[in-house]
Amino acid sequence: MTIATELPEATRTQAGRPRAGEQQPITMLNPDFPFSYDRYLEHPAGLGAIPQVHHGTEVAVIGAGLSGLVAAYELMKLGLKPVIYEADQIGGRLRTASFPSAPDVVADLGGMRFPESGKAFYHYVDLLGLETQEFPNPLAPATSSTVIELAGKKHYANTADELPVFFREVADAWRSALNDDAAFKEMQEAIRIRDTRRIKELWNELLPRMDEQTFYGFVAASQAFKDAGFAHREAFGQVGFGTGGWDTDFPNSILEILRVVYTDADDKHRLIKGGAQRLPEALWSHAPSNMVHWPEGTSLASLHSGSPRGAVDRITRGPGGELLVRERWGRETAFPAVVTTCQSWLLSTRIHTEESLFPAELWTAIERSHYMQSSKTFVMVDRPFWKDIDPATGRETMSMTLTDRLNRATYLLDNGPDKPAVILLSYTWNDDALKWLALDADQRVELMLHSLEQIYPGVDIASHIVGRPITVSWEADPNFMGAFKANLPGHYRYQQRLFTHFKQDSLPANQRGIFLAGDDVSFTAGWAEGAITTGLNAVWGVVHYLGGSSARDNPGPGDLLDELGPISLD
Repeated sequence: MTIATELPEATRTQAGRPRAGEQQPITMLNPDFPFSYDRYLEHPAGLGAIPQVHHGTEVAVIGAGLSGLVAAYELMKLGLKPVIYEADQIGGRLRTASFPSAPDVVADLGGMRFPESGKAFYHYVDLLGLETQEFPNPLAPATSSTVIELAGKKHYANTADELPVFFREVADAWRSALNDDAAFKEMQEAIRIRDTRRIKELWNELLPRMDEQTFYGFVAASQAFKDAGFAHREAFGQVGFGTGGWDTDFPNSILEILRVVYTDADDKHRLIKGGAQRLPEALWSHAPSNMVHWPEGTSLASLHSGSPRGAVDRITRGPGGELLVRERWGRETAFPAVVTTCQSWLLSTRIHTEESLFPAELWTAIERSHYMQSSKTFVMVDRPFWKDIDPATGRETMSMTLTDRLNRATYLLDNGPDKPAVILLSYTWNDDALKWLALDADQRVELMLHSLEQIYPGVDIASHIVGRPITVSWEADPNFMGAFKANLPGHYRYQQRLFTHFKQDSLPANQRGIFLAGDDVSFTAGWAEGAITTGLNAVWGVVHYLGGSSARDNPGPGDLLDELGPISLD
């Protein structure tokens, strides 16, 4: 359970689907565009059709992350030939690293925990037969014990009920703020029953009031937190809700946070056994059945002879209206349509993108995107020693830890009693992540162990470490320049432009045919669900650009965008 939004949890299947007689679950039905992508994907009529003359036509897909691979996979099923470009490795920010001395022991450097409410995400997890298990978040059922250490004071708990009353007060204040000022209960019920009219009614009333409000401003202005006092606001920032402290998110727009809590995106997480990168890798190699045009056994890998093309350094419009994509080492290919799924900043930094391909206001939206920094450091240990019971206290030797020290959050990842285990020593964002940026892996581990020693005196964590540590700072990766986007106050207009760009009826001809996708284009940046849904938006855009259409009884996102889409604040 989470610290600040714990609610009774119904009995669920592996991916959080309701059993017979169970209440419908919360889904990531985004209030800006409450389109049911999961039902769209599962409809027997499929995602539409293109004219036969275009079967086998090549379409460029830039980026082999989750969004690019979903778009390519679905375009292939419709009879097109996606040509995927990738600067580094398949998976994007679903990147799983193995410890060199134990290749079966892995660490997820990017996305690692996926909410059960992400139904489009789990559509592909189930389709590809991937196995998941509950992620050990603080105080979750999969976490045997949690330690919260603030201002040098340590609190040990197996369940949220064992924490001091102070933390319950913090949780109650957050819940009251959401209900009093953001119609939380009403919105969750509308999302649960997929009442799109009510969702839009509630959200469209909130938008003009909340667009220029920070997360911290919302918290500080709420009567519940005013009554509670600063200490409660401070603890809320340190301990947070769901997965830990969120004070590094305080400068961001409160709209970003509301989208998360309305849709249970920060609760009931699962991990993919063997690592998150298994999902994009499975999409790359999977041969779907009943494809248009392509013979049985065709996969994205087979269409590419086993390897995507290389890094892109230029996108321009050719003299005949075609889109020209040039690779880093000079090969240039013409395409009728292009889907770009890289971080949108790269379109103006690492990829020379002809300015006339996008409207000026869209370039502004791209340039004003705000990315979060993120750092992780993992070590492999000989066994899950933290489960040893201290005879003096009767408690586990070490616990999942939330602290105001440098580490901020430490997760314990168990692979079984007789196997090497993994400790995510530190998972930090923004300012906290920047503190680690100039340090190498060993220096990071030394400082993290020093902090943990203050919390667990006498516990010799270092003696259990085997092999080399693994660390990542996403802001230092030139192919990403940050972990994920988080809009600042006043950025709703930019997000609206980016998200709706896939429907291009009103654009001049010289700006059509290139489609943006990726989680940073979505209203749920930082979540794999947003990567998938914007990839599906791009598929709809390509199909319609090439003269195709959705199935009559399965309208796509572009067919319903005018009805359900984000409103304009101008």
